[in-house]
Amino acid sequence: MESRKEFLQEILNINSKYDTELIGKAYDKGRLLHEGQLRKSGEPYFIHPINVAIILAQLGMDEATIIGGLLHDVVEDTEYTREELVADFGEEIALLVDGVTKLGTIKFESKEEIQAENFRKMFLAMSKDIRVLIIKLADRLHNMRTIEFMKPEKIEEKCKETLEIYAPLASRLGISTVKFELEDIALKYLHPDEFKDLQEKVSLRRSQREETINTVIGEIKESLDDMDLKYEIYGRAKHFYSIYKKMKFQKKQIDEIFDLIAVRIIVDTVKDCYAVLGIVHTMWKPIPGRFKDYIAMPKPNMYQSLHTTVIGDNGEPFEIQIRTHEMHEVAEYGIAAHWKYKEGDTSGKASTDDIKLAWLRQSLEWQKDINDPKIFLETMKMDLFATQVFVFTPRGDVIELPAGSTPLDFAFKIHSAIGCKCVGAKVNGKMVTIDHTLQNGDIVEIVTSANSSGPSVDWLKIAKSSNARNKIRSWLKKENKSDSIDKGKDLLDKSIRKKGYDPALCAKTAYINRAMKAMNFASTDEGYAQLAGGGSLMSKFCNLLFSYYNEDNKIAEKTDESVLEDIKAAEAKRQKLENRKKDSPGVIVKGTDNLMIKLARCCNPVPGDDIVGFITKGRGISVHRKDCSNVTNLPEQEKARFIEVEWEDLKAGKSYDAEICIIGSDRKGILSDISRACEDMDIHLSGVNAKAGRDGSLTMSVILSISSTQEMQKVLRNLRNIEGVTQVYRAKA
Repeated sequence: MESRKEFLQEILNINSKYDTELIGKAYDKGRLLHEGQLRKSGEPYFIHPINVAIILAQLGMDEATIIGGLLHDVVEDTEYTREELVADFGEEIALLVDGVTKLGTIKFESKEEIQAENFRKMFLAMSKDIRVLIIKLADRLHNMRTIEFMKPEKIEEKCKETLEIYAPLASRLGISTVKFELEDIALKYLHPDEFKDLQEKVSLRRSQREETINTVIGEIKESLDDMDLKYEIYGRAKHFYSIYKKMKFQKKQIDEIFDLIAVRIIVDTVKDCYAVLGIVHTMWKPIPGRFKDYIAMPKPNMYQSLHTTVIGDNGEPFEIQIRTHEMHEVAEYGIAAHWKYKEGDTSGKASTDDIKLAWLRQSLEWQKDINDPKIFLETMKMDLFATQVFVFTPRGDVIELPAGSTPLDFAFKIHSAIGCKCVGAKVNGKMVTIDHTLQNGDIVEIVTSANSSGPSVDWLKIAKSSNARNKIRSWLKKENKSDSIDKGKDLLDKSIRKKGYDPALCAKTAYINRAMKAMNFASTDEGYAQLAGGGSLMSKFCNLLFSYYNEDNKIAEKTDESVLEDIKAAEAKRQKLENRKKDSPGVIVKGTDNLMIKLARCCNPVPGDDIVGFITKGRGISVHRKDCSNVTNLPEQEKARFIEVEWEDLKAGKSYDAEICIIGSDRKGILSDISRACEDMDIHLSGVNAKAGRDGSLTMSVILSISSTQEMQKVLRNLRNIEGVTQVYRAKA
């Protein structure tokens, strides 16, 4: 780990104006709080915040952001509170750290819902201060650089999430240096064979490309020197993921990718940019359709540059990019460039007027209409991935929309009232329907009607932009047009239960979508609306769901309800014979009572754990943690015996056995230190099993009486702080 002196010197080497006294204070606090914590690699955990802070400094961020990077995990992973953070470093730092901190106290139904709500929280914090997201990107970048220490399934999950969320976010913020590295690392681990093959193909012709680039640069220099222009010129390497996408999705060979060879020219003024473009086009023949003027029409992430592809003297195409120094800084660091220290400005902060991210303002509007975190995440992904199409109003105003947009998207972009009354459009003077796909350069005029009945559920399928879809949803909700959808969902739930099935099992999204498709519904929402009528349509739909469920799970027609009835009868007989009452384990089966329930000793669940019940043969319900290997490794046919259970409202003082594994050094007094730590926390230690290794290590398994997962986390943190303890974790079956 870098020492305090080395770290601060590295920060000063990046920018000598940084306040190292303030940053040093954060370094000391972070190091103290993370003392004893380890990363997956076995290294001290504080290495991670240090590297996050260095990445932020390299991006040119201000002291507050660097301090936020050093402390971004202290509230989540230590006992340090937000109130203490405010007292030590102020509200600004606390806001940044709080925005990055994951949710830890709210219960959700699924992992996807947790992820969606975490992203929603990040976006809300980001709307107050965009630096929250820049810290999160730096955090993800360092984690990706060290991802080889994770388990294979975790690596795959993180890489997919990086490509779906974080790289597009970096792109939206214009931070290309972070975007390119995130994408290349994700590609390396998700598709190792393709990555290696690509490396070999690129390397094979590297010397030839370098020779071509050097020749081109030499010729351009000769022409520019005659004009007495100040300029910088160099070759640019295309990153691997960009090449991979073009080869995979555009079905191109590597020799067909025009911008594999690229030259970048940086000049002082916009006027010089166009002057250089003119010279380039007199030297080589430009390829039609390959010129892009991002100076006159910048990308949404503020990127500006001139791009042109020309045919070289050897017949090989290559790309030339021309931009000013300021444009180049924004192209590399995006919105982070606004925090770079300017001459005479020591605050390092961007003014509100400087930062104009339309998509970020839209994300604020989403919050008003979207309550479902899953829909929020789906909408965010749609906007992040969308490429743009530029169309014109009849008056010549440019309107930017996601590629694939329709007149509906255009209408709602102009105004909600126009969108709601839209009945058609004129594109380039010709009448088109509302589902017509718009192209770059189209002139669009919306046709409205006062007699229009307004948006329908089908419009959600036609609209491609999140802006239009959210306004349509809002209108449907306001006009109560979504009542039939909700009614259809409720009626379906009741119909499934009436047939003796569990909706949570047989009405999964996969089965719902298959049944909707089989019945030729235009969309899922339209399907629910039609099912609201009930009758034979509902009966047919339910039968489809049951057949998919039974086919997948290979179970007989005997339902969960009838199995429960058998258990109830057996339990009543058992209680009559034994005439005694078992102590309640604090768990109930939803919708029934008087069942024998016991907590599985293989995984020892405690209140707060995600749990599942298993219908045993003659021994009632066995309650396991959902991550218990005895549950996850069950054959598919056995999983039909799972049943929903939940923790009941527990009385204070009730505790549960939990097994904790502790690994450390075999030093004198370590067992008494562990016992004392438990005593200080008022935790009963009911069993210890210790084994010393030949290498001086000690592996212990202790049984503790724990009342909740919150208390569990506190115990784990305190045990990790004991001298000689290197790892503490909860045992799994």
